[in-house]
Amino acid sequence: QVQLVESGGGLVQPGGSLTLSCTASGSIFSINAMGWYRQAPGKERELVATIPSGGSTNYADSVKGRFTISRDNAKNTVVLQMNSLKPEDTAVYYCNANIRSNLYIDLNYWGKGTLVTVSS
Repeated sequence: QVQLVESGGGLVQPGGSLTLSCTASGSIFSINAMGWYRQAPGKERELVATIPSGGSTNYADSVKGRFTISRDNAKNTVVLQMNSLKPEDTAVYYCNANIRSNLYIDLNYWGKGTLVTVSS
């Protein structure tokens, strides 16, 4: 069994910064891609940023230049550094990971989400 646990959400003023962290635990052989998605009220869930086990990162156009995704493979952790936050960044942010279990089965996992509110 695998769990993804997020932390770091909260209330921040426009122009401020927040750091989200997500750690995977459980029956993990290896982790392929990891990423962050978000869902604003009344909207569909959308990709924010992804980072593969090796290779280049990918960002939504709306966050390019403001958000940075990184990962620590030794700690099974992915981090989203969010700068210059805007009210339109307000959403529940979900961690996502494609994980190969100790039984060599690849499955997609989601965290429960962490709320980010950007407001003055």
